[in-house]
Amino acid sequence: MGTQHDQASEHEHDAGATTDAGATTDAGGGVDVTRASSSRVTGGPDGPTAPAADLVVHTVRVHRSDEPLAREDELAWRLAALATDDAPVDDDVTEMVINRLIDNAAVSAASLLRAPVAVARDQALAHPPTTGGAGSQVTGVAPEHPVSPEWAAWSNGVAVRELDFHDTFLAAEYSHPGDNIPALVAVAQHRGLDGAALLRGIVTGYEVQVDLVRAISLHAHKIDHVAHLGPSVAAGLGTMLGLSTEVVHQAIGQALHTTTATRQSRKGAISSWKAYAPAYAGKAAVEAVDRAMRGQGSPAPIYEGEDGVIAWLLDGPGASYDVPLPAPGASKRGILDTYTKEHSAEYQAQAWIDLARRLGRSRPALRDPAQVRRIVLHTSHHTHVVIGSGAGDPQKYDPTASRETLDHSIPYIVAVALQDGEWHHERSYAPARAQRPDTVELWQRITTAEDPAWTARYHSTDPAEKAFGGRIEVEFVDGTTLVDEIAVADAHPLGARPFGREDYVRKFRTLAEGVLPDAEVERFVDLATRLPSLTAAEVRQLGIVAPEALAGAAAQPGGLF
Repeated sequence: MGTQHDQASEHEHDAGATTDAGATTDAGGGVDVTRASSSRVTGGPDGPTAPAADLVVHTVRVHRSDEPLAREDELAWRLAALATDDAPVDDDVTEMVINRLIDNAAVSAASLLRAPVAVARDQALAHPPTTGGAGSQVTGVAPEHPVSPEWAAWSNGVAVRELDFHDTFLAAEYSHPGDNIPALVAVAQHRGLDGAALLRGIVTGYEVQVDLVRAISLHAHKIDHVAHLGPSVAAGLGTMLGLSTEVVHQAIGQALHTTTATRQSRKGAISSWKAYAPAYAGKAAVEAVDRAMRGQGSPAPIYEGEDGVIAWLLDGPGASYDVPLPAPGASKRGILDTYTKEHSAEYQAQAWIDLARRLGRSRPALRDPAQVRRIVLHTSHHTHVVIGSGAGDPQKYDPTASRETLDHSIPYIVAVALQDGEWHHERSYAPARAQRPDTVELWQRITTAEDPAWTARYHSTDPAEKAFGGRIEVEFVDGTTLVDEIAVADAHPLGARPFGREDYVRKFRTLAEGVLPDAEVERFVDLATRLPSLTAAEVRQLGIVAPEALAGAAAQPGGLF
């Protein structure tokens, strides 16, 4: 894990400010570093297990230009070495990769007709395959119409991310590791790779993403979390293509350098770029790998340099981070620490939806704003300032706000879940639903507050303690009160109903209803389930195909291409 400062959430770094984890910053950007011991938790289908033994903790810090740093000691090189280490893939890891392929297909099906996805699809279809391979399938379009792989990575990445409905990993940073998959599938299809190669690439992508997210906070410095995605996609591509450590090292550096941006994409009036940013990172990583394969280098040392990422974008010249990485030859199990979503909303809203829909069914008075004086959600600092009233964003209480904004508003989400006793990826965000007068009235009475105990649980490395929920306190007009709490979502590995293969398949069938024929859903599930043994020809079929009339109905205005 990272420094104490890394785990601080959204405090601005003013002179003398104190983070919620206790480290102090100064006006020069330095930090009093207190490194915690590394604790990596592995898991399986039944949930997290004991800390992993086969770990090497790499300490990364800023080096002056005149201070020697061996290339092999750079974090980018260590990640590249991880990518080129021919470690075995464990059976439970394979099964989870299959689950996440199905999960990505599910959320892609549900987003096919949304404007941002249609635009990205049209852009991709304007770019035919390059000479280096056979091209890649665009989500929703038959593989007989391939495109260049970086554009397939772009289009398919937007389809996966648009509804914010796939897997998540939260630690020092937050992430959606399933964002790795579209770029990896695209390149596998283009280069004619088989399922075993694709599997290994996905395993590496998840591992690098989880290891970076566990150790290095980006959001504390208002850097968008896709800065960890560019390197993880580049590393996964290196594994999949069998590239040398040197080439992967250069690709990781380029991918990081081109994917650092501010997190305004997830602040204020949130736009379609929220879904586009991860897809852009995947596209940039594909292009970085292409350049590295052609012998082109990258800024180095990209993390540790005097003018590098840590010195100027993160904790500053005096900072260091402890990054836990699998030891050479050790299996990569990072994917087992991640968790998917049952509901289409920010992950920190998942448990709150489960609690709110249960309370709304059992206590009908909660649905009526005339009976509710106020509702306070006591939760972690991160939840309070990112999706709660602590963000200070008036858009989080705006009935005309975009869907992208509403799915990052916990007051709105709790109000609708209380009143409807359910959560639906379309109905719950419909403009008419958001603007219903009684909903708006109830919504305005819901606020959040940070509770240090829930903040501590949010940052815990103990899987039995780590939590993303909180405590709800309701004061009714008649003077009575209600208090309840929830730690993790029902679908979490430690929740009331942990997700298994049948849940992923059911989610796919539900989200594909009215979009894909049943036979298409079953075809994809069959292919994904056989991932390790798929031929190159079968990998080229590893995408969903919608009826032509459906895809055509979402046509968008033309652009440059």
